[in-house]
Amino acid sequence: MKNLYKYIAVTLFVLMLGLTSCGDSQTKENGSESNHGHEETGKHEEGKEEVMLNEQQYEALQMQTDTLHMRNMSGYVEANGQLEVPPQNEAAITSVVGANVVAIEVIEGDKIEKGQTVAYLSHPNIIQKQTDYLNAFSNSQFLKKEYERQKKLYDAGVGSGLNFQKAEAEYQASRGKVRGMAAQLKQLNINAAGVQKGTIYQRVALRSPIEGHVQKVNVKTGQYVDPQAHLFEVVDTHHVHADLMVFEKDVYKIKEGQTVKFYVQSLGEKELIAEIYSIGKTFEKSPKALHVHAEIENKEGNLIPGMYIKGRIQVANNDVKAIPESAIAKDGNKSFVFTVEEEGDAFSFVPYEVTIGSVDDGWVAIDFFKEINDSARFAFNNAYYLMAEMKKGEAEHSH
Repeated sequence: MKNLYKYIAVTLFVLMLGLTSCGDSQTKENGSESNHGHEETGKHEEGKEEVMLNEQQYEALQMQTDTLHMRNMSGYVEANGQLEVPPQNEAAITSVVGANVVAIEVIEGDKIEKGQTVAYLSHPNIIQKQTDYLNAFSNSQFLKKEYERQKKLYDAGVGSGLNFQKAEAEYQASRGKVRGMAAQLKQLNINAAGVQKGTIYQRVALRSPIEGHVQKVNVKTGQYVDPQAHLFEVVDTHHVHADLMVFEKDVYKIKEGQTVKFYVQSLGEKELIAEIYSIGKTFEKSPKALHVHAEIENKEGNLIPGMYIKGRIQVANNDVKAIPESAIAKDGNKSFVFTVEEEGDAFSFVPYEVTIGSVDDGWVAIDFFKEINDSARFAFNNAYYLMAEMKKGEAEHSH
C-alpha cells in the first residue's frame, strides 16, 4: 500500500513539473512574439518608426528642438555695407582760439552728456580777450552817460544837435562792439556777466555739443592746439542705422518700408532686422551702387559705426514652412525630418517624409505628405545621426 501511495506521489510531481515547463515555454514564445511584434511597428511606416535617446544622450548631442518656422525663402536682394549714424549725431570738438590743454576730463569710450566738460584750455590770448571785453564794456558805460547827458541838453534846447548825434553814434558803436566781444566770450564758454564784475577766468571749459560716447581723444595735457583742430570726437549711437550699398541692376526692386535682415560679425549668428527709411538719389562711382538707409529694430548694445554688415533686402513676401538644413536626413531619394516628444526621462524621435523646396542661408523650404500638428516640435540638428540610429535598429531586427 505504501508503495502505491509513493508511486502516485511521484507521478503527480512529474505531471506538475511538465505543466510548469509547458507554461514557461509558452510564456517565452509569447514574449518572443510580443517583442517581434513591437519591432515590426518600427519598420517602414511613416510616423511609426522611432529613435529613443535618454537624457544623457540628448544632452551629449546638444539637441536643438523647436516648432516649424515660417520664413521668406525667395525675393531677396543681397546688399552689404556698414553701420553709420546721421551727421547730426556725430561731433568734432574744437577750440575757437589757439590754446594749451591744461586738463583732460574724459577718455575714449566714456558716456557724456550734452554740455559736459571734456577738457580745460588756458592761454594768454584768452585772458587778453576778457580784458579787452572789460575795457570795451567800461568805455560803453561812459559813452552811455555822455549820450544821456547830451540828450537832456538837446531836449531842453540848450545843447547842440551835432554833439548829441555824435554822442549817440559813439554809444551805439560801443554797444555793438561789446555785444560782439561778449559773443566771442560765449564761444569760449566764459560768462560775460562775471567779467563785467571784474572776474578774469584763467582757464576755460571745452564742452560737448551733443550727448554720446567719446570715440577719439586727439590731444595730450600741455599740448598747444590750433583753432579748429579736431581735439575730441563724440558719437551718439542711439541712432546707429544700416547703410547698405545696392547695385544698379537691383535698384528698381528697392522701396521704402522694405525689411532688411543682416548680420554683424561681432555678434555671431544674431540676426538683426531693419526697415528701409531712405534711398539715395545718386550713384557712387566705384562700385556703381546706391546708398540705402535702414532703421534697426532690434538694436544691440555693441553696435558701433563703421562695423561691416552683410544683409539681404526682402523685396517679395513668400513665407513658407522652413527648417534648418541640419534637420533633414536623406534615405535614398527620400528626405525626412524628425518630430520629438519627451517620454519621462527619454526622448522619442519619429521620422516624417518631406519634399524639399528652395534653400536660403542654411534654411530649407519643406512640405509634408500628411497633416502635421502646428504645435509639433522638430529636431533642428543631428538628423543624419537619428537616421543612422534608426537604420541600425532595423538592421539588428533583421538578424
